[in-house]
Amino acid sequence: MQIKILVVDDSAFDRLIIKSMLSEYSILTACDGLEAMRVLEEVNGIDLLILDLNMPNMNGFQLLEALRGDERFRRLRTIILTNYDELENEIKGLRLGAVDYIRKPIHMDSLKVRIDVHAALLRAQDALERKLDEQTYSLDMILEQAPIGIAITRGGDPERPEGVLVRANSVYEEITGRTMEELAELGWVAITHPDDVKEDLDNLQRLQAGEIRNYSMDKRYIRPDGSVVWVHMIVAAMTPQPNSEMSHICLVQDVSDRKQMEMERKYISEHDRWTGLYNRNYLESLLKRDAILERQSKRALIGINLSMVQLLAVNYGFQYTQGLIKKAAEVLNQFSTDSRLLFHARENRFVFYWYDYKDKRELVNFAETIADTLESLFVTDRIGGGIGILEIGQSQHEADVDLILRKLLIASEKHVNASRNDFQVCVYDEELEATVNRETYIVEALNAAVADDHAKAELYLQYQPIVDLRTNAISSFEALARLWTAELGPVPPAEFIPIAEKTKLILPIGEKVILKAFSFLNKLKARGYGRIGIAINVSAIQLLKPDFASWLLGAMRERQIDSNNVGIEITESVFASDCKGINSMTKELRDAGLHIAIDDFGTGYSSLSRAKELRIDCMKIAKQFVDKLMGTNLKRAITGDIISMSHKLGHCTIAEGVEHDIQLQYLKEHDCDKVQGYLISRPLDEEDAIRFASEHGAI
Repeated sequence: MQIKILVVDDSAFDRLIIKSMLSEYSILTACDGLEAMRVLEEVNGIDLLILDLNMPNMNGFQLLEALRGDERFRRLRTIILTNYDELENEIKGLRLGAVDYIRKPIHMDSLKVRIDVHAALLRAQDALERKLDEQTYSLDMILEQAPIGIAITRGGDPERPEGVLVRANSVYEEITGRTMEELAELGWVAITHPDDVKEDLDNLQRLQAGEIRNYSMDKRYIRPDGSVVWVHMIVAAMTPQPNSEMSHICLVQDVSDRKQMEMERKYISEHDRWTGLYNRNYLESLLKRDAILERQSKRALIGINLSMVQLLAVNYGFQYTQGLIKKAAEVLNQFSTDSRLLFHARENRFVFYWYDYKDKRELVNFAETIADTLESLFVTDRIGGGIGILEIGQSQHEADVDLILRKLLIASEKHVNASRNDFQVCVYDEELEATVNRETYIVEALNAAVADDHAKAELYLQYQPIVDLRTNAISSFEALARLWTAELGPVPPAEFIPIAEKTKLILPIGEKVILKAFSFLNKLKARGYGRIGIAINVSAIQLLKPDFASWLLGAMRERQIDSNNVGIEITESVFASDCKGINSMTKELRDAGLHIAIDDFGTGYSSLSRAKELRIDCMKIAKQFVDKLMGTNLKRAITGDIISMSHKLGHCTIAEGVEHDIQLQYLKEHDCDKVQGYLISRPLDEEDAIRFASEHGAI
């Protein structure tokens, strides 16, 4: 019997590969459902349909609906092609009459096995139904010459619902490791793996009730020595003689090697190589699956944020921090259960996915236990982190996995702080929900600002004067980015800058800030203040962009900006992230004549002794050190020591946040070079800043 197969797929490459793999069969192809219908109507005797569900014009579901109501195609067997995560589509396709499914990307050996099994079943059915020469097409010959296991069972009763085995070929005996007599005595239920029995019996019951004509599944047989063999099995009802009991035929093929490869690939795709825990991909697939299945049990995520661990790499190296993460994984894994799975979601983040917990109090108690455990683990390293709790709503049928994990991240980041060495627990609630919504709007506003959509948002600059204490004259202005939005009004830089960095919008926004600052610098020059400079804050993301220096210097040349009038301010923590890379970039900029300053010096994670390694010109003393000049014995203040150290390293010093005369007097007495703050002036709009320069040439 020549088996005719119609392959329907909009991918010409997939059609060609399948046709090549199944070259022993008669293969026809179609690119969509419409062409498939035409081929089916023009060509008689097509036995198998390999059908992709996602196609233009007429998709696979529509074709299945059309075939379902057409008596001409009653005997046509359909195998659907689905993607790995399309469980819902697989279920829908099977309900529409498909007998099997194959997941993309297609594993060709697996495809060949499945098609061979279906072809063998078709040939067996054909031989049984056609009354031809028994010598050529006898059942005995088919049974013994078939390269797959075949068993025929008749009838069934409450004590033995699977029926009585009446025939089994030698291949079936070889696969199961038992003789025909043993198989007849035991029955197939006794030799089937316990985890597979229910699915098999449920399918058989539907078959015997006439609800389906056949079914297929992967299952396991247990051999006499206890070993397990995986088979791909197809079971079909056999047309009974009048007044005879229902019989069915079972075809099996050993797929243990293929199943082993699948399980290995599945393990690799679902587990993190370093810790051995489940990975983020598997977590996402479970969240999607449970949403599709509308799982009714309580579900929650508990996120553990260890991002502070990465700061240790500066002093101890990458391998040390990786060792800590692995140790944390081992400790956390002790809290895993069948209903509470642990995932290594990101380099420094873990997630527990918990089913069937009692209530929120149980979640909080568990999170606090985790916090105590981690504090003990990291006590010598003096670092902390955050633990977030997110309950997943039972009414949530369609899961936005990215949104769920982003909410969890926000909760786990709530209390993460480099200055703390403990672990705080945060439950995602309405207040944090408002934070998420606000952040979403700020992202939209930043995009609008980049696109110059001034009706929704506007990015503008204000300028705060920096005064040279030796001359009492304005030496420069610091350019400060500001964001106005139509819905939220002004958004503080401390809020929108981190969001811009996280979304990488800091790159186009940073370019806009620099160009606006250069425009202001040229206006100062045109008014006769060509010696006044501009200081611009630059993020690590901008600095580490390979073409940043060339772009910046090109923009300066194009606008005829004197490099001596441009200063770049970088926060100290930037150097902790990539000291070598940042130093390389700052050297290139300094060689071009720009000034480099460390902003908020003294608040970063790195020690002050590292300052000598940094290729900079100036240290900006953080406002918190200036504030302390108001509430302490000035003789015990360390601000003067910072100024002295900076001078010994050959750097100038700028004190930020100067608001009172007593602070200014202290800074003058300790030879601070420059100051800025509300005592001098608040940040000013462009025209006000130019007017300030004209009115306060010297202070």
